[in-house]
Amino acid sequence: MRASGLRGASKRKYVTMTIRDKRQRSTADLLDQNFYADAPNVLLVADITFVPTWTGSIYLEVVLDAFSRRIVGWAIGHEQKAELVLQALNIAVTQRKPRDVIHHSDSHMMVTSSRVV
Repeated sequence: MRASGLRGASKRKYVTMTIRDKRQRSTADLLDQNFYADAPNVLLVADITFVPTWTGSIYLEVVLDAFSRRIVGWAIGHEQKAELVLQALNIAVTQRKPRDVIHHSDSHMMVTSSRVV
């Protein structure tokens, strides 16, 4: 495409997903970008994305088991709120019933990992 002088067309606008409260202290990154898990229910990795639709925008929160690479929890909502993240995490925990697990999520401004016991 570059050689022909062509570019892809996109009607999407850039959407800022994360507005970080600078007064809040970020949590430690327990993984240091090592997303390997040697067993199921040890590491849950989460992300949220913005999905434009004809009727408006929605947010999709997904929680993956790093070992199986399967979606183990998800939630959809019209607002990017903590409740959406908690809903997806609660589904994952209810479905998998882990004993001691690390939940990792990142945002454009910070990376967080926390232990769920």
